[in-house]
Amino acid sequence: MKPPLRDLQDAIAETIAGEEMAYDIVEMCKYFGLQTDGGGDPWKSKRLYVLSLIKPKSEDFLIDLATKVIERYQSDKLKVVLSRFTGGVSGEIKNIIFAANGPKPDLVLTDAVHNTVDIVANAQYCLVYDKPITSKGLLWNDLVSWWKEKSGCDDDQAERNLYFRLKASLGSKVEELLFLTYYREFMTQLGEKLPALVPQVYLHYDPKTLKELQGKRRIPRERMDFLMLFSDTSRIVLEVDGKHHYAKEDMASPQEYARMVSEDRKLRLRGYEVYRFGGFELSETEVGKTILKGFFRALFDKHGIALD
Repeated sequence: MKPPLRDLQDAIAETIAGEEMAYDIVEMCKYFGLQTDGGGDPWKSKRLYVLSLIKPKSEDFLIDLATKVIERYQSDKLKVVLSRFTGGVSGEIKNIIFAANGPKPDLVLTDAVHNTVDIVANAQYCLVYDKPITSKGLLWNDLVSWWKEKSGCDDDQAERNLYFRLKASLGSKVEELLFLTYYREFMTQLGEKLPALVPQVYLHYDPKTLKELQGKRRIPRERMDFLMLFSDTSRIVLEVDGKHHYAKEDMASPQEYARMVSEDRKLRLRGYEVYRFGGFELSETEVGKTILKGFFRALFDKHGIALD
């Protein structure tokens, strides 16, 4: 259930009033597209002044306004309130550790108070995106620009190198089919609007390997097959299920299946969208392509991403 609209109104008003001086409030409200005529006296109360302007507005208007206010002021409190109206995941994304294609990275907390993570071994086998994630999410162009800075390549070479580096991290033919279908089908259609499809993303982390733990897994799911960020709160997880998701040594395992769906529930309760593909439904290439194209078109339509 959504909270009262007053919660969003109050959070917007408090954010703007807290960031601006009384003599700037009127112009800032105009900047945000608000009509300032008859809005009261900002010198008496900045918060009440802003509140008087936004009270008559619809929920859709307030959600759009809150997004703009967050972009300008980076208010964590307003982000949390907004996420209750739009769904999604609250909390700042500090870094994305992804495309692991070798031994497990060795992570340490260099600042436990601020949850700052550093990779002290095997860093060469994974990538770490550490740029801010804004309300527009993580686009393919953002990822390419980051890789260009990191690698020193020119634009065309950076995009090509990154594409093949990500492809090299995939764990199966069906994951590869999903990856290739997505970029080949939608890169031209969406162009600069194309969300990045990020493979092999660490969600949880256990410093010990399964061998060291003698097969006794302490964390059910360490990596996601694919992650997409449509905004800083809208996070999409795609999983391609092989036999290990529901079987043990080729025998159906209710325990493995229960573990998998339990983790899905936890993710959904935190605001993630989780979509699973059975490996079998993508095993025939042409059929798989058709399924994937239809899925991504429906996903884009759901999130208001228009295809050309």
